[in-house]
Amino acid sequence: MKLPMRNPLDQQLVLLVTDAEQEPGRRPWYRVLIPERPNGKQGWVRGGDVKVVRLHDRIEIDLSEYRLEHFRDGKLIGRFKVGIGEPQWPSPVGEFYVWAKVPQPGSQGAYGVYALGLSGFSPVLSDWPGGGRAAIHGTTAAWNKGKKVSHGCIRVFNPDMEKLRHVPMGTPVIITK
Repeated sequence: MKLPMRNPLDQQLVLLVTDAEQEPGRRPWYRVLIPERPNGKQGWVRGGDVKVVRLHDRIEIDLSEYRLEHFRDGKLIGRFKVGIGEPQWPSPVGEFYVWAKVPQPGSQGAYGVYALGLSGFSPVLSDWPGGGRAAIHGTTAAWNKGKKVSHGCIRVFNPDMEKLRHVPMGTPVIITK
């Protein structure tokens, strides 16, 4: 299988490496998360075919606490109360990464000031933008904080989302219940 290395926004993909193997005298192989259904799908790439970069940022989302935490080099640099998926449209759980950075034309739209498209998908929606791809996106509605209000995306109040817009492509996003 050949994976395109650019998303539909023509942004260079940065895949998340989950494992590596190397035989003596040979180039390594890297296991990576594939940004396709089903969530958690993995594949192997040859070390000579990719450039490995160290990522400094990580986002952790605890759905039971309605909390998003942003870390850089292991240090907590932001903690935000968020809105999550309603029971009929739950937010996906698992290990994902930033697959797309999506600027918005204004702050008042459905995705607020900015959206971070994830490598994972809704567990129940497929007829949604991007085939049901999950996202972390802004909202003007401060009342969304701490509530089940979305179709599975993580809603972040716009002033908080401004602080997340610069996370790099490939940033790991871990979502737990």
